[in-house]
Amino acid sequence: MRDKERFLKQIEFITEIDRLKQVLRNTILLDASRKENDVEHSWHLALAAMILAEYSNFENLDLHKVMKMVLIHDIVEIDAGDVFVYSTIDREEVKEKERKAAERIFGLLPLDQAEELRRLWDEFEEGVTAEAKFARALDRFMPILHNYKTKGLQWQKLGVTG
Repeated sequence: MRDKERFLKQIEFITEIDRLKQVLRNTILLDASRKENDVEHSWHLALAAMILAEYSNFENLDLHKVMKMVLIHDIVEIDAGDVFVYSTIDREEVKEKERKAAERIFGLLPLDQAEELRRLWDEFEEGVTAEAKFARALDRFMPILHNYKTKGLQWQKLGVTG
């Protein structure tokens, strides 16, 4: 019976994270047709990590760990929402919402997987390890790349000046 319960928890988690497709970011697609969603961002980030890993400057970078981090780093936005980097929102309030979201969403999984993903999410958030530093650098780079390639269109729309 344990295997059935485990499987059902995993399916519940997979079903829940489908909601991430509905979380829109302020970053627009490179063709400037619309805003990207969190899943598109995470997928694009994972591929960027794979392709750009050679520039990490970290010996023995665990790319598999980086891939896991970038694929799960925004899952908490299902509950907490996406916060634009130039937003004036209270960052401590956002962190608390994200922490609660992490508990709820990762808590849907069987305990071993919940603990692993939570550890990876916490590690990404803390940004101390080589893998977290690389993942976070790419997470910050991708919107800049989008902004550059679209000639600053979204930043112009949002009134970002610096």
